[in-house]
Amino acid sequence: MRLSSLLIIGTTFSSAAILSLVAASFSADMIEESSRRSVMHNLHQQGMTWSKVHTEGLRVFITGVAPTEADRFKAISAAGQIVDTARVIDNMQVEASIDIGPPRFSVEILRNDAGIQLIGLIPENANRTRIRDQLAGLSGTPKVTDFLEAADYSSPEGWNAAVGFALSALELLPRAKISVEAGRVAVTATSDSAAQRQELENDLRRRAPASIDIVLNISAPRPVITPFTLRFLIDDEGTRFDACSAESEESRQRILKAAADAGLEGPATCTIGLGVPTPTWSQAAEIAIGGLKTLGGGSVTFSDADVTLVARTGTEQGLFDRVVGEMETSLPDVFALHSTLPVIVEADDTTPEFTATLSPEGLLQLRGRLQNDIARNTAESYAHARFGSGTVHMAARLDETLPMTWSVRVMAGLDALSHLHNGVLRVTPDSVAVSGTTGEPDANADIARALAEKLSQTDHFSIDVKYVEALDPVAQLPTPDECESMIKTILQSDKIVFEPGSGTLDASAAPVIDKIATVLKDCSQIRLEIQGHTDSQGREEMNQALSQTRAQSVLNALAERRLLTSTFTAKGYGESQPIDDNDTEEGREANRRIEFVLIRPKPVEEEPTTLEAQEAAAAAAAAAAENAATPETQEASPETEASPEASAETDDTTSADPQVDARSGAADPQNEASSTQSADETQQETPQDDAN
Repeated sequence: MRLSSLLIIGTTFSSAAILSLVAASFSADMIEESSRRSVMHNLHQQGMTWSKVHTEGLRVFITGVAPTEADRFKAISAAGQIVDTARVIDNMQVEASIDIGPPRFSVEILRNDAGIQLIGLIPENANRTRIRDQLAGLSGTPKVTDFLEAADYSSPEGWNAAVGFALSALELLPRAKISVEAGRVAVTATSDSAAQRQELENDLRRRAPASIDIVLNISAPRPVITPFTLRFLIDDEGTRFDACSAESEESRQRILKAAADAGLEGPATCTIGLGVPTPTWSQAAEIAIGGLKTLGGGSVTFSDADVTLVARTGTEQGLFDRVVGEMETSLPDVFALHSTLPVIVEADDTTPEFTATLSPEGLLQLRGRLQNDIARNTAESYAHARFGSGTVHMAARLDETLPMTWSVRVMAGLDALSHLHNGVLRVTPDSVAVSGTTGEPDANADIARALAEKLSQTDHFSIDVKYVEALDPVAQLPTPDECESMIKTILQSDKIVFEPGSGTLDASAAPVIDKIATVLKDCSQIRLEIQGHTDSQGREEMNQALSQTRAQSVLNALAERRLLTSTFTAKGYGESQPIDDNDTEEGREANRRIEFVLIRPKPVEEEPTTLEAQEAAAAAAAAAAENAATPETQEASPETEASPEASAETDDTTSADPQVDARSGAADPQNEASSTQSADETQQETPQDDAN
């Protein structure tokens, strides 16, 4: 073959190879550009304009700063919709997130007979060793189990005060659950009685710092009632209970409904307790009360399963026999009925009688008849024990013909008389009668229960005891609002005076603080803020410090008078709350003052009952239907539409004001109805810093 032919063939193959390479390169560039444009278009179409795309061969690289991790994954998915996901290379970054806030610190403290358990999250700088040691040092040296976790954050405001109060509360509570948060402590516990519950609540409120909110949920078990007693009467004075016991709310409602049907008017007390002799208690009570209603008067007394029915004197024999027969047939088998129809007996001077008269001064006179020396000595000794050895005068004579149960009836009557402030006990062969006044709200029930337990079914007794609120020492204690009002009255006529420009009390302030301390001795459970105020003369910082010092001086003076001041706080407001014009000397003197302000608890919104919720839902449905029927009412004016927001803004502003929260809405210094004020000084002072 000639050389020229070979050259032509070689040139042809070379040209073809070169053209193939060029075509391949051009095709690859076209594919890369097409992939880049398609992926970029899809990303931008989905709003990810922050992303950038470039290609190298078949690989698609995505770069840029994604706002979130979710946007980063979204970009990868969007690119995978155009090209194979395996070809997508993620070179994106995620925008730095905001620092994570501190977690919610809380501790649950559980205490029972097995020991104390600590569960929750606490700040890293909290001294958990001190907490464990303090708990281990409680009475009984309980075992402390620590399940606490710690986070590397500082203690939030109010945390240390809340923990300190929780540890203090555990000293009083052998069985409790205490939930602790910053500025808030919730206590759930049990007590042995309602009285102990009240005592615990008062003690815990005294110990609680004013800076934290406390929630107390202390339950008391139902009282054990023995004997289980009910006494219902219909007489000339009306229809009433002397005593009422029930084992459940349902039972109580059934008994009260039967009493209302028999003529009982107004509220009545029926104690829910333990010790019911049979589940059919309320059924038997309904039957007995209904029978007494049919008789038209008398009394019915339950002492456990013993029922005593006493008809009114003069009741027809036929009616009495019919009612008693129906009751005997209807009462559950466990109950035993004893019925009596009193007969009219002519009284004569030979009827034996024992009388005990208790005067309002506490003097007791015992007259009438007793069986023998032993009975007289026993009655006198018992009277000395219950009423005082120097207040008893014995003038009873002996009568050996008295019934054998006479002494028992006398002793039971004296026990009943001890519940009264003043009154009379009268024991006759037919009855035991107790009458008088008392300051104990439950005296009637206690007397009825005691007599029913100690007397036999054949012994009739009557109770005519009136509760007088003025004799009740608890009811006579002033309310927190009354305490605040009494202090205000004192400060309206007398002033707490300080030395000029100083936080030291003037000697003339001592009598005023003595009067206030006298009032507060009966108000030791209330929470008070002692506020210091100055005029506007001088620098604001100095006025603030001076007002705080003066408020603290008053608090210290009250503590020196042996008052419990753990529920009192001292706070200075400086010149921020004037009540008069600072441009006049009279106004400045009025602004220099001490106020005693009651710290009222925040209102708790009660959840609606099921019935209330149903009524509210029905009302809302009716309103919606009415609005749908009248479309024009749905068009609200701009002012109407804006009002909820404005209202919400107003609510937020109000609740954000710490002074309003602390003083329960008494932030307006002009409102004299919610604060107690006094001018601090009587001296004429200079218009400089010392003027305050």
